[in-house]
Amino acid sequence: MAAVVQPTHPQIAVSAAIFRDGKVLLTRRARSPAKGFYSLPGGRVEFGESLHQALSREVDEETALAIEIIGLAGWREVLPAAPGAGHYMIMSFAARWVAREPALNDELDDYRWIAPDALGSLGDLKLTGGLEEIIQSAHRLIGS
Repeated sequence: MAAVVQPTHPQIAVSAAIFRDGKVLLTRRARSPAKGFYSLPGGRVEFGESLHQALSREVDEETALAIEIIGLAGWREVLPAAPGAGHYMIMSFAARWVAREPALNDELDDYRWIAPDALGSLGDLKLTGGLEEIIQSAHRLIGS
């Protein structure tokens, strides 16, 4: 498989903390970046696409879920950790599950619905940096 050539400027990405029945959806990345880590579904914003359009598209592509976007929960900057690595500005949103069951694409290989207050006791699950803070912020926006 050919290596992905990263742009020479920061990329904007979006992610969704999707809540359903008091739990948030965590998905495990099946490939780089962050292979093997649990995070939130999402991805790059395409040229001419609004953040909300990108988020709805990425969530649908990765999980097949329909969501209602509530608001911006926070952001995170991921700087290149090694030569050739990407530089991302990730805008993370709080969202509510609306319809359909998760059906993962090839970018993801596992999912779990987790209670936000259980994040600190997950033990063996590898979480991407800043994930707990974004989920707590999103949980406050959702209000449940």
